[in-house]
Amino acid sequence: MNKIEILSPAGTMESFYAALLGGCDAVYLSGYQFGARSYAGNFSMEELKEVIEIAHLYQVKVYVTVNTMIYEREVENLIHYIDELVTYHPDAFIIEDIGMFDLIHQRYPKLELHASTQMHLHNQSGVEFAKKIGLKRAVIARETPIEEIKKIREQVDLPIEVFCHGALCISYSGQCLMSSLIGGRSGNRGTCTQCCRLDYTLCNEKKEPLEHGYMLSTKDLNTLDYIKELIEAGIDSIKIEGRMKRPEYVYYVTRMYRKVVDAYYQNQPIEITEEEIEQLKKLFNRGFTKGFLFHENMRCFINAYRPNHMGIPVGKVISVQNKKIQIQLTDSVSIHDGLRILDKNDVGVVLNEFTCHNKRVKKARKGDIISLTIHDIVTPGCKVVKTTDYEQMHQIHKILKETKRIVPIQGEVICKVGKPLELKVTDQSHTIVIHTEKVLEAAKKQPVTKEEIKEKLMKLNDTVYRFEKLIIHGEEGFIPLSTLNELRRSMVIKLNQLRLKREDYIPQTYQRIFKKETTISYHTALIQKEDQYQLLPNKIQVIYVEKDLYEKLKQDQKVVLKLPNIMKEYPKINKPVLVSEYGSLMHYQNIMTDYTFNVANSYAVRFLESLGVKRVTLSLECSKEQIEELYDAYVARYQDIPSIEVIEQTTPIVMTLKYPLLQKYQIKKGYLTRHNHYFPVIQKDNYTEIYFYKQITKQITKKEKISIRVEYFK
Repeated sequence: MNKIEILSPAGTMESFYAALLGGCDAVYLSGYQFGARSYAGNFSMEELKEVIEIAHLYQVKVYVTVNTMIYEREVENLIHYIDELVTYHPDAFIIEDIGMFDLIHQRYPKLELHASTQMHLHNQSGVEFAKKIGLKRAVIARETPIEEIKKIREQVDLPIEVFCHGALCISYSGQCLMSSLIGGRSGNRGTCTQCCRLDYTLCNEKKEPLEHGYMLSTKDLNTLDYIKELIEAGIDSIKIEGRMKRPEYVYYVTRMYRKVVDAYYQNQPIEITEEEIEQLKKLFNRGFTKGFLFHENMRCFINAYRPNHMGIPVGKVISVQNKKIQIQLTDSVSIHDGLRILDKNDVGVVLNEFTCHNKRVKKARKGDIISLTIHDIVTPGCKVVKTTDYEQMHQIHKILKETKRIVPIQGEVICKVGKPLELKVTDQSHTIVIHTEKVLEAAKKQPVTKEEIKEKLMKLNDTVYRFEKLIIHGEEGFIPLSTLNELRRSMVIKLNQLRLKREDYIPQTYQRIFKKETTISYHTALIQKEDQYQLLPNKIQVIYVEKDLYEKLKQDQKVVLKLPNIMKEYPKINKPVLVSEYGSLMHYQNIMTDYTFNVANSYAVRFLESLGVKRVTLSLECSKEQIEELYDAYVARYQDIPSIEVIEQTTPIVMTLKYPLLQKYQIKKGYLTRHNHYFPVIQKDNYTEIYFYKQITKQITKKEKISIRVEYFK
């Protein structure tokens, strides 16, 4: 059984080194473009080259994220980016866009590509699809329970990656449009504004307020207590979220997972102390949850109280006089700690100076009363939390600065007078044998001792290597010390070459030649109510409906079943279907794909058509200009007409949640409100849909060539 991989985030060079030192097996990161965390520091091309080489010296893998939806005008730039990056030999690319998968996969057939969680693979059929098309790993949706993951791993021979720690999206990844539609910053494009971390009021169907708070803000995932279950489910890689987190966080979280994973494989007790959890909380927490992965009680999944770092409680304000406040401590504080006073408006303060018993001090303990000056208004009785522990940060920073991850090696030297010295070295993966250019001579005066040979060969501080064991056999004699230095340098060069050796990627020609049916443009409609059916204009040639309404209207040949984007079972049907997720492509023949596939370029359209899709609905995030660019590029490249559909009018679903938002109030419909905008919320069978607060429309100029859909919401 292969060891489970610990996959750590690297948003900056400092975080990369922190992940290495924490003991990661792989890192995931991004260049300045095409990554789903545009606001992380990210890496220049020169830095990516350096990172990949350093990581490979440690036999740590590097996965580069290209996990955004790609517009037509960006494709050429993306290919230039990939062409340069493959010369640095990253271990894999993490992909969201199905068109870019096909283009890169054809261009570099041997290059490993992973399905991003943005591809919304949430069941066995989705993973089977990923394997079928040639993806080499699937990053499973965070909503997938451990039993389902175990079943997938048993049934499908494809490596599985699962998030184990960090921030959670409330919506299924790849299925959230809220940030894009509200502010033009798309989660599918790496610029999410985290609308889920804002405060909302939940109302009933009559728009009467029921509750106010951070209704969509999840706690942070923490599965340290469930490592045994993750490993024994057959999971190949556990992924720590955090490309926007600071290096100290990346180091400590990685180190904790390294500890528990190693304990499992060494058949030792997997123990996490209260102190270690406290250290985690100090670094960052919104409260911890075991997530949908381990069937969290829904009352413990959301932190409606606060969307940001909660810190740890350290006391409360007991008096306020002018600008002086007194805090009675329930935990220790130190100079330079960061505190937050939880008043109506939070007040942040750094303890650059404070007193205890009328004396300036650098540390105070539980039970002490400290005094400090602040310039904001606070109220007696307010709770105080510590959001930055200066001593903790200083200690971790010291470790990161002064400690280096090493590659342990073992060696032996054979010394025979009249022959070159022979050095044999192993790093457990490779074994090398090298010799000095000069021979060991009989000593005329003072011989070079075995200790001197050992000392010279062990001077490896400027390398990643350290000798665990170095044995010197044979005779003493004379050999220049410079020859020993050269032997050491040759050893390092040879080991580096072996550890960095990778097969070069030779670009191949992309092509998608196949015969498809003649493209026909339609006027289509999606309806949700039976009375809308009666009012549809005669020009509508295709009518999409969900399952309940389909049973009433299926005798009409125009009516097509629309399947949801969360599938537990696939109903048997021989008629056309509109599908919303990749697993459905494994079950149906006469299919159209919905906008939830996030298609924004001609390569994606063509690839889906090659899989048998009759009509591809473009992403709602495509502008009129981007749709026309896609259309024209398709015609020019393939000498054919794309079978595409564009939604001209809709009140779209902006989030799909597994979280039962309305369950507490035993209602099926309601509203989330903010700034007088009412987002309709509907509870379906096993998930919740949040709709946009208004209808959107799109003007399409190529109406005679493209299928046009109108969606009616009521």
